[in-house]
Amino acid sequence: MASNAKLSSLPPISPIALLVSPFVRFAKTEAAGGILLLASTLAALIWANSPWENAYHAIWNAPLLIGFGRFSLVESRHLWVNDGLMSIFFFLAGLEIKRQVLIGELSSIKQATFPLVSALGGTLIPALFYLLFNYGGSAAHGWGIPMATDIAFALGILVLLGDRVPTSLKIFVTALAIIDDIIAVLVIAIFYTNQLHFLSLLIAAFGVTLSIGANLLGIRRPAVYAFIGVCIWAAVFKSGLHVTVAGVMLAFIIPV
Repeated sequence: MASNAKLSSLPPISPIALLVSPFVRFAKTEAAGGILLLASTLAALIWANSPWENAYHAIWNAPLLIGFGRFSLVESRHLWVNDGLMSIFFFLAGLEIKRQVLIGELSSIKQATFPLVSALGGTLIPALFYLLFNYGGSAAHGWGIPMATDIAFALGILVLLGDRVPTSLKIFVTALAIIDDIIAVLVIAIFYTNQLHFLSLLIAAFGVTLSIGANLLGIRRPAVYAFIGVCIWAAVFKSGLHVTVAGVMLAFIIPV
């Protein structure tokens, strides 16, 4: 009876709190990751500029095999971080943005327009400034370099600030950074990719279609989407596109 009385005396939870609370929990679980990210960056900067820099580069350039038999890839550890772990990072961030678009603070066109327009400005203006200072020179072709936002550091710093940063700002920065990076990845694919393998792109498109079909059929087993996701990642990797595209695509086509 006493416990029931305590529960009944609790204030009702507002609908806004119910919508925002999953993102708050998501942000809190990332705090340790933000600290680790900044500490690792500082250690890497010191190590890479020390007399032991050769050992640092040797670790990252060492080959690492993942897979078995014919279904295996051998790449450097540096590439596995950039093309493997970053794909998972974009997948998780994409899931959160999808949730916000469907039931959260980006669920209306008016709310979603602001980060979209900001992302366009964050990509086009740096590229124009770069061309302004390098037009006609040998470095003019690098106009796509300043377009991308480092989403990991942006979110890591916001998370470290904790409750001093409003949840709405964290959502805005997450959406802006993801859209910004997608635009940058598309620019790389169109203007900087030497050769695209269209068969691999077709396999990736088939995997996306398969995942959408599984979603429409009501399949909710994570293992099914994990298997399809790995196949999409491998196809995008072989196609010549940056594989973070695969992480974002998969986030937006699996069930809520």
